[in-house]
Amino acid sequence: MTIFHLAYNVRDLEQARAFYGGLLGCSEGRSTDTWVDYNFFGHQLSLHIGEPFATAATGHVGEHMVPMPHLGVILPKGEWDTLAFRLTNAGLEFVLKPFTRFAGEPGEQSTMFFNDPFGNPIEIKGFADMSGVFAT
Repeated sequence: MTIFHLAYNVRDLEQARAFYGGLLGCSEGRSTDTWVDYNFFGHQLSLHIGEPFATAATGHVGEHMVPMPHLGVILPKGEWDTLAFRLTNAGLEFVLKPFTRFAGEPGEQSTMFFNDPFGNPIEIKGFADMSGVFAT
């Protein structure tokens, strides 16, 4: 397995630490006074001080319009359930609340969309069968 690296902008590192480290439970890596790295579910996410990119709900998936572009990760269903429960109980405002789509079809998945405190959209998917991630 390979690890992806993604870097994008946030306006405040302490607020980012509270969200990514505190709420999402990602472990912090290296940092300076202008950026911080996180282990984002096994991948490297670098958050830099700056203005976040513009997004719009232009992605048509099933019956939903989803924010584009967005960052996402795919988790085994049990881990997804645990995270969805924690985020819901924390009162996180979802763009799309946790639900299952494509039920009974190839690629059946649970998903949720939310924004970080700076408006960066994030999608977390959960698959009961990880071999179905690329199913057609």
